[in-house]
Amino acid sequence: MAQHGFPRAVLATAFATMIAFMGIGVVDPILAEIGREMGATDAQVEMLFTSYIAVMSLAMLISGVLSTRLGGRRTMLLGLGVVVVFATLSGLSNSVGALATARGFWGLGNALFTSTALVIIVGLSTGGTARAITLYEAALGLGISAGPLLGGLLGSFSWRFPFFGTATLMLLALLATYFTVHEPERKEKPRTARDIFQALGHRDVLTNALAGLGYSYAFFTILTYSPIYLSLPPLDLGFTYFGWGILVALSSVVIVNYLRPRVGPLRLLQVNILIFAVLMLALALVRGVLPVLVLIVVSGLFCGIANALFTTMAIEVSPFSRSISSGTYNFLRWAGAAVAPVLSGFLAQTVSPQLPFTIAAAILVAATVLLTVRQRSLAQALEAEAAVYEGASSD
Repeated sequence: MAQHGFPRAVLATAFATMIAFMGIGVVDPILAEIGREMGATDAQVEMLFTSYIAVMSLAMLISGVLSTRLGGRRTMLLGLGVVVVFATLSGLSNSVGALATARGFWGLGNALFTSTALVIIVGLSTGGTARAITLYEAALGLGISAGPLLGGLLGSFSWRFPFFGTATLMLLALLATYFTVHEPERKEKPRTARDIFQALGHRDVLTNALAGLGYSYAFFTILTYSPIYLSLPPLDLGFTYFGWGILVALSSVVIVNYLRPRVGPLRLLQVNILIFAVLMLALALVRGVLPVLVLIVVSGLFCGIANALFTTMAIEVSPFSRSISSGTYNFLRWAGAAVAPVLSGFLAQTVSPQLPFTIAAAILVAATVLLTVRQRSLAQALEAEAAVYEGASSD
């Protein structure tokens, strides 16, 4: 197995990653149901995402640092254990406030796991950084696609069941990690939170992270606001976002690997984000459930490509260690994701239901402009990384 770049420990970590990211989308189909049962507004219900992702973003400042002190395996196990506990408490909550609090701690556990999981997958794989990140993004895409389906199936019985189902799956992921994952032979020296902020001072790292922030805002506008905008039954929403997530996984594994060597990572990312912006603008303009459903599902193709390219670039343009590079990128990436749900809910209530899509389109255009302004420096960093990898491979 190792000769193909994916030892058993890497595959087990990828499986756990898939389960972890199911927790993000599992709430999608049941948002409206939770709001109706608890008498909450759209903006209040969106806090279930914002609390989760905001804590996840802040925790990225310490998760990579913690992994260099406790070790990646222990940090992942700690994160998975926290998720099991608070996913269960989410299902037992009786108010939006209690549920949002439980989701916040769930986000803490997910941060401890996911940032470390990427480092473990890259560190234990032998097929190169891009190939290892492809596996990580495939697990992410499959998890995000399976989450809404699980939420829709179980949520058709009760909005509490998806949380209990996710807790059970996370327990399985914890056991798989415990019995199969080991520390990479090459360990990083202990880091501090100051290292994250020093990394943000690097222009290429900051550029990629800020563009990723803008992209993540749009990504989570699709994932968290559009279910409320559609207002369909849980099972229908589950199948919709399952189809969307399958395209996320497919494009992050197959399509991006076909296009990247032919187009180049930076140009591909710029064109991809612009097309995504056009789709978001179309969502603001079209009317009718079917056209909106089609646009949402098709957007999964461009989300998967962007996911893979941004994550790969976070490692490849950075001169810092993998844990610091991952933590820095994810800190800003999830910050954008945290703002999207609550701001979209507020704008929809106070101004127009279509405005969140227009705002997301504008932010995507701004991200493309930023990448274009800095493209020479980013391209040089990517070429230097490719040269280092080719030299290591020939040795």
